[in-house]
Amino acid sequence: MCGIFVSLSATAPPAKPNADISELLRRRGPDSVEDHVVTIPNENFTLYAYFLTTVLSLRGSDIVAQPLVDRASGSVLCWNGEAWSIRDEIVAESDTTKVFQSLLAASLANARARATTDDHNDAILGVLSSVRGPYALVFYDAASGRLYFGRDCLGRRSLLYCSDTVGEITISSLTDSQFSGRFHEVEADGLRVIDLSRPSKEFVINRIPYDHKSDSPQKLPFGPLNKAHPTADQTLSALTIASAPVHDLERVLRQSLSLRVQKIKAGPSVEADTGQCILAILFSGGLDCSVIARMTHDLLDESEPVDLLNVAFHNPRTHKPAEPGQELTKTSYELCPDRLTGRKTFAELQRVCPSRTWRFVAINIPYEDTLSHRELVKKLMQPHNTEMDLSISYALYFASRGIGTAYNSNGSVIQDYSTSARVLLSGLGADELFGGYQRHATAYSRSGFPGLLDELELDVNRLGKRNLGRDDRVISHWGKEARFPYLDEDVMSWALSAPIWQKCGFGLPESPSSEDQALEPGKLVLRLLAARLGMTGVASEKKRAVGSTCCWIKDKADQADSIRCKDGEDGEQQKQRHPCAVMKATQLCKCPYVS
Repeated sequence: MCGIFVSLSATAPPAKPNADISELLRRRGPDSVEDHVVTIPNENFTLYAYFLTTVLSLRGSDIVAQPLVDRASGSVLCWNGEAWSIRDEIVAESDTTKVFQSLLAASLANARARATTDDHNDAILGVLSSVRGPYALVFYDAASGRLYFGRDCLGRRSLLYCSDTVGEITISSLTDSQFSGRFHEVEADGLRVIDLSRPSKEFVINRIPYDHKSDSPQKLPFGPLNKAHPTADQTLSALTIASAPVHDLERVLRQSLSLRVQKIKAGPSVEADTGQCILAILFSGGLDCSVIARMTHDLLDESEPVDLLNVAFHNPRTHKPAEPGQELTKTSYELCPDRLTGRKTFAELQRVCPSRTWRFVAINIPYEDTLSHRELVKKLMQPHNTEMDLSISYALYFASRGIGTAYNSNGSVIQDYSTSARVLLSGLGADELFGGYQRHATAYSRSGFPGLLDELELDVNRLGKRNLGRDDRVISHWGKEARFPYLDEDVMSWALSAPIWQKCGFGLPESPSSEDQALEPGKLVLRLLAARLGMTGVASEKKRAVGSTCCWIKDKADQADSIRCKDGEDGEQQKQRHPCAVMKATQLCKCPYVS
């Protein structure tokens, strides 16, 4: 995880981040802070470019300080990402160095061949389209006089920009409240290019879109959703634990997790053989994160403990207040649905994987803490500013901070525990890929397979437009990196290409196994995988609707600040007004990122 700040100016020395943005960037990348200034001669004037990058080093033996600068050509790279492979070659050490070398090689080859503008762009795009993993980058290609910037096609890393008509543009991982109205999210729909050789002080941003076509230089790493549905004379078989799709999903998900949980560099505060962990899971006890936890056990050395981060919030309007001079009773937190499910699954993990040290971290957030951190959370989620954004941001902010009471699998309890993990796994993406939302069941009941497939297609197409950039800004504030195994390119490729009856149980005959018959049709292939891995309780857990976790509490202060109500685009309410925007404070909001 890294923080990026780049500014261009055609009229004066480029702007540097103010004190607030500098501090926020440093918290994203506490291991290294470096900057670099470039003067770019133009035909009629001089351009100035300022590059700053902060680094959270999680791979390789050494910290690779950024921005990377090629002294021979003058090219510069600011990279915030995890390139698990490039051109089908696994990247074992520093991905930053490997990406820079690949971009420089493409640029140099085209310069020698005196390639056209389109050919040069295609060469750069060819490198980036071969990257597997999340990223946001800014690359100044000195040979062509172009500045490239963008995010991966799923938008898993944050990148914002603002520009004006007087020859200035700023690109940054985040902003603050002072400049939030000027900044916009860089959409995850293609790569942006600025030609700095133009004889104009106005910066023109061109977009080269992502494409499904096989001959496109910016080809997407996965195809469109397979919308085939069974014909009238087609006989479908029941999905069971032994079915091929269950084995296929296990294979691709195991490959995804192996990249994300192995060879994680421990933070400077982690000492060997002290029981400190390097990996944690955003953990509600639901199906998605529990399968990740169970499969992580098979891949991670048994000596490594794993923290399960479970957050619950106090709502003073629904929970009995504490007596004067007394602390708030834990009952209000322990009755939260995600806490109940989390503890239940924690017990199942201990039963199925007894050799692992599992550490259930109960993160209880009093109402006063929610209010005291409010302004900072609002600053981090900018330019997003709806009540729904604040709701989800609160949950991710406190969960990723990782401070609570730790319950070890050996029965010991650690008060005021703070996780040392700098990598957090999230179950985001499973509902969209495998039909896990209630609206998917509703679509099938109303319109059969065509209606279900249309709904899934909407969800898949929205993945790149979801708020992963916002989540990146919130989680990274604690020097942590979120990783999404279900959003791995190969997992998505398999899930999107598989026909609907290999993923969901809608319309399928009942399994001959009594255990399989008890499973809900939504995400059936994932439920069967959980059962296959011994997590039978998780496999049969009923899907909860929106409203099960207290993520944010409406307060009178909302009437005086900039938080707005608008139609939500996440979770169960993508086509309705989010409940936090229209219901009373007694209502609860489900955070889809810890399901």
